[in-house]
Amino acid sequence: MNSPDVEKIEKIIADRKAAHQFFFDKSPVYRTFVEMEQKTFKDGQLSKMHKELIAIAISIITSCESCLEWHIKQALDDGATVEQIIEAIEVGFEMGIGPTTVNARFAMKVLQHYS
Repeated sequence: MNSPDVEKIEKIIADRKAAHQFFFDKSPVYRTFVEMEQKTFKDGQLSKMHKELIAIAISIITSCESCLEWHIKQALDDGATVEQIIEAIEVGFEMGIGPTTVNARFAMKVLQHYS
């Protein structure tokens, strides 16, 4: 990986840690969010690892680089393989691109209407 990418990842980590501490100390709403996050990502009917894989796919769709850094690291720490993470990213591809087919259906109807 080239240096600008490594620097970007390290900056995302540093910024997240600083913001986390700042808001955790000053915001009861943020602390409630952290509590919700901890409850959401604990093992349940889905394992924490599987929840992290879902979060990776959603992070692809929402273009959240900070989310991707966090959830990929968490997934790896929870035992996910690189191949599983790539499959989660592929789900993100499909869910990001797939909904465009709905708009394409309307475009087809407009085209049929005018031609």
